[in-house]
Amino acid sequence: MTFAEFFSCSLLAFGPPLVMFAMTIANDPVRIIIMIAAAFGWLLSFLLSSLVWFAVVPLRTYLVFGMVFAIIFQELFRYGMYVLLRKTEAGLKEISENHEIGSNKLEMAYVSGLGFGAMSGAFALVNVLADSVGPGTLGLHNGTEYFFVTSAAMTLCMILLNTFWSVIFFSGLDDKYYPKIVWVVGSHFFVSGLSLLNRNELYAATIIPSYIVLIVTAYLAYRSAGGTGRSFLQSFSSRIE
Repeated sequence: MTFAEFFSCSLLAFGPPLVMFAMTIANDPVRIIIMIAAAFGWLLSFLLSSLVWFAVVPLRTYLVFGMVFAIIFQELFRYGMYVLLRKTEAGLKEISENHEIGSNKLEMAYVSGLGFGAMSGAFALVNVLADSVGPGTLGLHNGTEYFFVTSAAMTLCMILLNTFWSVIFFSGLDDKYYPKIVWVVGSHFFVSGLSLLNRNELYAATIIPSYIVLIVTAYLAYRSAGGTGRSFLQSFSSRIE
């Protein structure tokens, strides 16, 4: 039972991102490099927020304190990725076999966002998955059996949110339309704050609003990338044909 739980939670959290990677990134070495660079940027933001948490001894016991600085550093590094990609855009076209790479400016935002999200998800879930293998299973004498599946669902949510956030963030900077950036940072704080409710096993109060934010964010990212209702329907009709 524990191995079934391990594989089901792993596929729930990382299955869709893995498919996205295989279909849109894996066939282009430059995209893979950008994704790895973005994942490394997330690691650096995590390291800096950890240093701040470690340095401020009186506030270590407050989880909110660490969360706030983690989000601030993540968004700063998201901006850093934007600056880096915009400055190296021409060079990336030269070294890539696909010379059309970067022709859609938000293409790189999607790639870097998926790198951000993948590393975030790996850090969020790896210890939980290790515990799910056993010995023992939650919910028999203490805790709740919904812990693992809730953690996997929230991990998937955060991976997808980071992907969409980067698209919206980059679009907002390109167009100098700053309400988009406000949405990214504000919804990041909101969803992360909701995750604190998991300590009280209020999983529905965490997952339902988080996925509502995910749907709204996905719509904003789609519109930011130039998508319309007609193009959305055409994409389905072309697949059916």
